[in-house]
Amino acid sequence: RLFTSRSDHPPPCPRRRTHSSLVMLMRSVLSRSVRRALCSRPVNQSMGAELKRTASRSFSSITDPSVFRSLKPYKPETYKDHEQFLEVHRKSDTTLNLHLDTSLLEPEGIHPDKIYRNPSVGLLYEHACRYEKGTVIASNGALCAYSGDKRGRCPLDKRVVDEPTTNQDVWWGAINIKLPESSFMTNRERAVDYLNTRERLYVIDAFGGADPKYRIKVRVITSRAYHALFMHNMLIRPTEDELMDFGDPDFTIFNAGEFPANRYTEGMTSSTSVSLSFAQREMVILGTQYAGEMKKGLFTLFNYLMPKQGVLSMHASANEGKDGDVSIFFGLSGTGKTTLSSDPERLLIGDDEHCWTDDGVFNIEGGCYAKAINLSRDQEPEIFDAARFGSVLENVKYDLISREVDYKDNSLTENTRLSYPIHYIANAKEVSMGPLPKNIIMLTCDAFGVLPPIAKLTPEQAMYHFMSGYTAKVAGTEMGVTEPQATFSACFGAPFLVWHPSKYAELLAEKVEKHGAHCWLVNTGWSGGSYGTGKRLSLKYTRAIIDAIHHGELENAEYEKLPVFNLEVPTSCSRVPTDILNPRNTWDDKSAHDRQVNQLAQLFIDNFKMFEEGTNQAILSAAPQLAK
Repeated sequence: RLFTSRSDHPPPCPRRRTHSSLVMLMRSVLSRSVRRALCSRPVNQSMGAELKRTASRSFSSITDPSVFRSLKPYKPETYKDHEQFLEVHRKSDTTLNLHLDTSLLEPEGIHPDKIYRNPSVGLLYEHACRYEKGTVIASNGALCAYSGDKRGRCPLDKRVVDEPTTNQDVWWGAINIKLPESSFMTNRERAVDYLNTRERLYVIDAFGGADPKYRIKVRVITSRAYHALFMHNMLIRPTEDELMDFGDPDFTIFNAGEFPANRYTEGMTSSTSVSLSFAQREMVILGTQYAGEMKKGLFTLFNYLMPKQGVLSMHASANEGKDGDVSIFFGLSGTGKTTLSSDPERLLIGDDEHCWTDDGVFNIEGGCYAKAINLSRDQEPEIFDAARFGSVLENVKYDLISREVDYKDNSLTENTRLSYPIHYIANAKEVSMGPLPKNIIMLTCDAFGVLPPIAKLTPEQAMYHFMSGYTAKVAGTEMGVTEPQATFSACFGAPFLVWHPSKYAELLAEKVEKHGAHCWLVNTGWSGGSYGTGKRLSLKYTRAIIDAIHHGELENAEYEKLPVFNLEVPTSCSRVPTDILNPRNTWDDKSAHDRQVNQLAQLFIDNFKMFEEGTNQAILSAAPQLAK
């Protein structure tokens, strides 16, 4: 009927796009004369009969298998080198993400069929949802991904290669466990072999270190789109020109986390291995898909390289006031570094890893990695709104129908996470660098409920508490931790230290004295009792304390000294109830409080014994004095 219609205006050729491969094939085999006739003016009967015969021959050819065998897949043009590809890429299709020169990874012994180098966020979304089970797009636009069985770091599986050029620098022990060089190469080969079996690989070439003077080039090789998006967020993203001139990386991460380590390899104690070689500038990940291992591997490298140049690397966040006053927030995961540094009244420099030079501070990363458990717009509006297209929600639960994220659900882990580029915070600095710090704030999460919400520290006390690094492990931050536990982590980042803690403490003391920074101890933990009986200090009170520090209110306030820890505590602070400033006032049982103070003081004393040798007497005198 279509070919013999007598209507004055026969229906035109269908123009709407269709996803039916059969229709597309039919269109391809119809002769040009038939297609032209279909779009022409009405035809007479004889011509209509001829068109019927022509169309019949064309349609019948569809059933001929030779038609399908004759179809050739489209092959893209080949390029002489990557520079030529980028030039064509820039002039034509800017959405093309396939790196055609698969020789990019030949120096590493990797020969994949497809390489996606620095792909677009959109493509990573598509691939993650298509190829990675359980990955979905949340209602807020963020990518929800799962890291498998490991939903926190595995510090017991971290290894550092013991080799001649660097072994005299490393603080060997429970933090830096020795790994024979041969075992590292075995793990590396195992990772390379696994990556070579993948149909597609993702390569992220980017930078660590916002200051060009100290910047290093980082290459991440992974088989998961979620991991690629994570590191796209966390590293400093290069411009097109920087990517073209990237050259060879200074540090390479082989992420084969979907494939287990061989537990019979010397130095392995499980099927998980996170191994680092300072000599080769390489990191190999096996047996864990937790994305945080990659960012902490880079931080560990900076903790090795920076002190050699007189630069203090810090597990800390940083922000800057309108007058250029910079505050540094030391603290382990769960103490509030990310939350407290995201202040609408101040510019964010970074939320986790920084370096302090003679000229100022700079962020190591280009993104933030915030805890998402109990995240709400009321408490943390800047971070809550950062969960949108381009960010990664890790190990969260969501409604299967609406895709609404349930931030309160901890059934998978307490360590739910949100990764996002730093510019998702509206008041983040365009370049993550700042002038010399004015305030050094040491955050602790006291599970015993006896440390004050705020205390002013002398330089000696600052060094003592920096080397002690007291806090509580927050549930879920590491595998096997299900409730807060009192712990000491030297320099507020022992799992990532390479040198002896005294090296970092000496650098901090030198810089505090040279630049006249004020030092504070801020407790974000429990009040009115220990964990289980007391309550976590209100975030609004902690924010008020931080505001008082920034506004200069506490510099000249009146103070009282607390016994045992000999801490100077203000007698008042704006927008903070006076009775909570002295922890003893919040306990119903005062004698129980005093016993708890002595118990915590003894833990401090016992912990610091490992640092006594080589530590000057002024710092040792800042230790707590047990009550008799």
